[in-house]
Amino acid sequence: MRWDVRLQALFDDLEQQATGLSLAERDAEVAELRQAEYAGIALTSRLRASVGARLLVDVLGVGPVEGELHRVGDGWLLIGAVQDWVIAAAALGSVRGLPDRVAPAGPSPVQARLGIGSVLRGLAATRSEVVVHRRDGRSTRGTLGRVGADFVELRAADGGHVEVVPFTAVAAVRSC
Repeated sequence: MRWDVRLQALFDDLEQQATGLSLAERDAEVAELRQAEYAGIALTSRLRASVGARLLVDVLGVGPVEGELHRVGDGWLLIGAVQDWVIAAAALGSVRGLPDRVAPAGPSPVQARLGIGSVLRGLAATRSEVVVHRRDGRSTRGTLGRVGADFVELRAADGGHVEVVPFTAVAAVRSC
């Protein structure tokens, strides 16, 4: 074999090795970028992209709630099942059944910017009986009254006492 043919074969082999190393390095960079990008995704984005999906949500102080995700707002979500559940996002223990999607970036709909206080005001206006579940596992059946900046008044179903429940204590509100 002539030396120029051997030299050309050596250069070809070196070129292939360099290409293989370059591809492996690029794949590692892509994987690292993908991880870094995913680290910036909030649970709210996953939830907003999953409206209409059937989920199993573990709620602190309540346990599992299964149903269709109807709405997602600022700090809350609405699950429709036999009863409707307004769940405080801070009381989520885990969520099963989320599709592998993320809501697109950009301005969110007005409803997504409404906090749990807005939702509770809407429920209070209906005068419907609800069950307020607390994060510590206790619950009270009654009707919602006035809603402040960070609390809701709850009149017990027996017509008795009115208690003030801070939003931070609310795990979920269930329709009756």
